[in-house]
Amino acid sequence: MSKKAERLHLRVGAEQKALLQAASHATGSSVSAFVRNAATKAAADVLADRRTFLLGEEAWQAFDEALDRPSQDVAGLRKLLTAPTDLN
Repeated sequence: MSKKAERLHLRVGAEQKALLQAASHATGSSVSAFVRNAATKAAADVLADRRTFLLGEEAWQAFDEALDRPSQDVAGLRKLLTAPTDLN
Protein backbone atom coordinates (compact mmCIF):
# COMPACT_ATOMS: atom_id res chain seq x y z
CA MET A 1 0.00 0.00 0.00
CA SER A 2 1.28 3.45 -0.82
CA LYS A 3 2.40 5.91 1.82
CA LYS A 4 -0.35 8.32 2.78
CA ALA A 5 0.67 11.82 1.73
CA GLU A 6 -2.62 13.59 1.04
CA ARG A 7 -4.96 15.16 3.57
CA LEU A 8 -8.73 15.31 3.38
CA HIS A 9 -10.54 17.64 5.76
CA LEU A 10 -14.23 17.42 6.54
CA ARG A 11 -16.65 18.91 9.00
CA VAL A 12 -19.21 16.83 10.87
CA GLY A 13 -21.84 17.52 13.46
CA ALA A 14 -21.49 16.37 17.05
CA GLU A 15 -23.85 13.41 16.54
CA GLN A 16 -21.99 12.31 13.40
CA LYS A 17 -18.65 12.55 15.20
CA ALA A 18 -19.95 10.51 18.13
CA LEU A 19 -21.29 7.87 15.74
CA LEU A 20 -17.98 7.67 13.86
CA GLN A 21 -16.05 7.44 17.13
CA ALA A 22 -18.30 4.66 18.42
CA ALA A 23 -18.04 2.70 15.17
CA SER A 24 -14.28 3.10 14.97
CA HIS A 25 -13.95 1.98 18.58
CA ALA A 26 -16.15 -1.05 17.87
CA THR A 27 -13.92 -2.06 14.96
CA GLY A 28 -10.69 -1.40 16.83
CA SER A 29 -9.50 1.29 14.47
CA SER A 30 -8.89 5.01 14.66
CA VAL A 31 -11.60 7.37 13.49
CA SER A 32 -9.35 8.37 10.61
CA ALA A 33 -8.79 4.77 9.50
CA PHE A 34 -12.48 3.93 9.92
CA VAL A 35 -13.64 6.91 7.84
CA ARG A 36 -10.96 6.31 5.19
CA ASN A 37 -11.90 2.61 4.85
CA ALA A 38 -15.65 3.26 4.84
CA ALA A 39 -15.39 6.11 2.33
CA THR A 40 -13.08 4.13 0.05
CA LYS A 41 -15.43 1.13 0.08
CA ALA A 42 -18.45 3.36 -0.60
CA ALA A 43 -16.64 5.07 -3.50
CA ALA A 44 -15.66 1.71 -5.02
CA ASP A 45 -19.26 0.49 -4.69
CA VAL A 46 -20.66 3.62 -6.37
CA LEU A 47 -18.26 3.26 -9.29
CA ALA A 48 -18.78 -0.50 -9.60
CA ASP A 49 -22.54 0.05 -9.87
CA ARG A 50 -21.86 2.20 -12.91
CA ARG A 51 -19.46 -0.20 -14.62
CA THR A 52 -20.61 -3.73 -13.90
CA PHE A 53 -23.93 -5.52 -13.91
CA LEU A 54 -24.81 -9.19 -13.97
CA LEU A 55 -27.53 -10.75 -16.08
CA GLY A 56 -28.91 -14.25 -16.34
CA GLU A 57 -28.84 -15.99 -19.73
CA GLU A 58 -32.37 -14.92 -20.73
CA ALA A 59 -31.86 -11.30 -19.65
CA TRP A 60 -28.49 -11.23 -21.43
CA GLN A 61 -30.09 -12.40 -24.67
CA ALA A 62 -32.75 -9.66 -24.42
CA PHE A 63 -30.08 -7.06 -23.64
CA ASP A 64 -27.88 -8.21 -26.53
CA GLU A 65 -30.84 -8.10 -28.95
CA ALA A 66 -31.75 -4.61 -27.77
CA LEU A 67 -28.20 -3.43 -28.46
CA ASP A 68 -28.40 -4.80 -31.99
CA ARG A 69 -31.71 -3.06 -32.84
CA PRO A 70 -31.56 0.29 -34.64
CA SER A 71 -32.27 3.31 -32.47
CA GLN A 72 -35.77 4.81 -32.42
CA ASP A 73 -37.13 8.19 -31.44
CA VAL A 74 -39.06 8.06 -28.18
CA ALA A 75 -41.86 10.63 -27.95
CA GLY A 76 -40.79 13.53 -25.72
CA LEU A 77 -37.37 12.10 -24.87
CA ARG A 78 -35.37 14.55 -27.01
CA LYS A 79 -37.26 17.48 -25.44
CA LEU A 80 -36.71 16.09 -21.95
CA LEU A 81 -32.98 15.64 -22.48
CA THR A 82 -32.44 19.07 -24.04
CA ALA A 83 -34.69 21.12 -21.75
CA PRO A 84 -33.02 23.27 -19.09
CA THR A 85 -33.01 21.73 -15.63
CA ASP A 86 -33.91 23.34 -12.33
CA LEU A 87 -31.14 22.48 -9.89
CA ASN A 88 -32.74 24.18 -6.89
